[in-house]
Amino acid sequence: MPPATKTAALAPIDSPERRRLPPLMRRAWYGLNQAFRRRIAHLGVTPDQFTVMRTLLEGDPKGMTQRQLTVAMSSDPNTVASLLERMGKAGLIERKEHEQDRRAHRIRLLPLGRKKYSEARELAVALQTDILSVLPAQERERFLENLNQVADACRQAAETDGHSAEAD
Repeated sequence: MPPATKTAALAPIDSPERRRLPPLMRRAWYGLNQAFRRRIAHLGVTPDQFTVMRTLLEGDPKGMTQRQLTVAMSSDPNTVASLLERMGKAGLIERKEHEQDRRAHRIRLLPLGRKKYSEARELAVALQTDILSVLPAQERERFLENLNQVADACRQAAETDGHSAEAD
C-alpha cells in the first residue's frame, strides 16, 4: 500500500484525507447516469424510464402495480407516478385494471416500450462493460457483490429510525 493511502486509511473516517462513501457514490452515480443519458438520448428515453422498463420486464409477467414498481426501483411514489404518466403518453406502457384490487392498475410494457428497452439495454450493457473494464477481470464480480452489500446496508439504514438500541 502506498504511504499516502496507508496514512489516509488510518485517519478518522470523516478526515479530508480519506475517501468517503457519500461523495464517491454520488460521483460514480452522477457520471454513470450522465454517460447513459447521452448514449440513449437518441431513443427518446431517460435512464429512469429505462429502469422502469427493466423492472417491468423482470417483474410479474401480468404486470406490476405502481406500489410494487416503486419498491422494486427503490424510488418514491411521486417520481414513479410522474415517470409512468410520461411513459403512458409516449406509448411505452399501458395500465390495466387490477383483477383483484379496483384501486390498483397493472402496468405493462407495450411493444414500443419493449423495442426501446431492447435498444437501450444493448447500450447499457456496453456502458457497464466499459466502466467495469477499469478493474481487473477477476475483481469485477466481487466488486459488484460488495456494492450490492453496501446498497443493502444503505437501504436498511434508510428504513431504520436512526437510533440504536444502546442509545435509547
